[in-house]
Amino acid sequence: MRPAPPRATLPTNSLLRRAGLLLAGLSLGLAAHAQAPLTVGGTPLPVDTVRLTLPDAELRFVQNNLLLLAQRYNITAAQALAVQARLIDNPTILVDQNVVQQAVHRQDAVGNNPDLNRNQLAIQAQQLFALAGRRRAAGRAQQQAAVVEQFNLEDLVRNLRFQLRTTFYDIYYRQLTLRVYNNEIPQLRHTVGLYQSQYDKGNIALKEVIRLKAFLFTLESERLGLVTDQANSQADLHILLRDSTRSAYQPAVNVNRIQTLSLAPFPEQQLTDTAVVRRADLLARRAEVQRQELNLRLQRAVATPDLAVGYSYDRLGSYFNNYNSLTLGIAVPIFNRNQGNIAAAKAQISNAQAQAQQQQLVVRRDVHEAYQVALRQDELYQNTSRDTTPFARLIDNIEQGYTKRLISVVEYLDFYEAYKNNVIQLNTLRANRMRAFEGINLATGRTFFRAE
Repeated sequence: MRPAPPRATLPTNSLLRRAGLLLAGLSLGLAAHAQAPLTVGGTPLPVDTVRLTLPDAELRFVQNNLLLLAQRYNITAAQALAVQARLIDNPTILVDQNVVQQAVHRQDAVGNNPDLNRNQLAIQAQQLFALAGRRRAAGRAQQQAAVVEQFNLEDLVRNLRFQLRTTFYDIYYRQLTLRVYNNEIPQLRHTVGLYQSQYDKGNIALKEVIRLKAFLFTLESERLGLVTDQANSQADLHILLRDSTRSAYQPAVNVNRIQTLSLAPFPEQQLTDTAVVRRADLLARRAEVQRQELNLRLQRAVATPDLAVGYSYDRLGSYFNNYNSLTLGIAVPIFNRNQGNIAAAKAQISNAQAQAQQQQLVVRRDVHEAYQVALRQDELYQNTSRDTTPFARLIDNIEQGYTKRLISVVEYLDFYEAYKNNVIQLNTLRANRMRAFEGINLATGRTFFRAE
């Protein structure tokens, strides 16, 4: 039996060191927002770590998000169209004047017809008046369209706020998970270096070194995937907050308030009733029904012809000079009574009502599903031991036991694997629980659960 390796610090294998540096370099390159700074030409680029609370993030989100800004422009445009729909039509003025009459009939003007010495002038003015309240109906219909856009904005805020809040908590819990890898990997690299040196001296079997290296590579690969996910989440958070800097956000959460979150004060029926009243997408569907009803009134008003009132003056062209007259005009609704648009408006009302009823079913189902998911996640969380002894306080005893051959390499690696899996699963459970609570906030359209 080969002697156990000494406890002294031994030089690491150069090939292993290069492989470790390569993996670390890849990890750092993908974790620009979470780990070390990038470099250009060997010069590190500074990456600021910004402490961010959830209320601050929501405030910046409401003020800066470009999607919200674009939707606000849609509301402004709809309100402007409502103003335009109420405006009175402009009057029409027509002037007809003969400018060459004097030049053509100059000689005759001296003789028998003195009227040829004056130019012919005719003036017509006409104003169109909408009957049956068409302008008022058009303004109300267009104003209701602005209300629909307002509810669409609230629904956009609801969905983007869910993305913001879940991304915030995902980043926080992923950072906790990355700490496990950041603690385990350097320690395991040190152990691999020691045993590689002992293998080179012929003191231990190759299979132990291979197994240690394989497990180290697994940890590096898993960490690289987490770093990539973290970088993507940081990018999403920057986009939501309209932040073009290279800063890395460090979420600050109130752990005690997270732990005390509970479904007990909020029965499912209460949440469902709130959603039916508050969900912006459902309110938008109902507002669309009202808009279509106003559109039907508009189309019925359009069926009534507009009245054209005019004034006419003719200096020389009528049967006597300086002719003045008043004109009235109206289209006779014999063939076109706007019956097609009226029928279409009725069909659109039925369509909007069906969609509103469908959306109400969706809302109720969303609340039920979100509540059940949160109930299961919270029950699992409450029944799970959340005590994780720090890795540094355990690894020394495990390392000594392995060095003294009191435990095998399998037991040694099982400790790493068990500790890592325990922390990862606990952080995943915490993140899923917060996502479930945020799912209820999303489904109800109101923030019932706050941990900030």
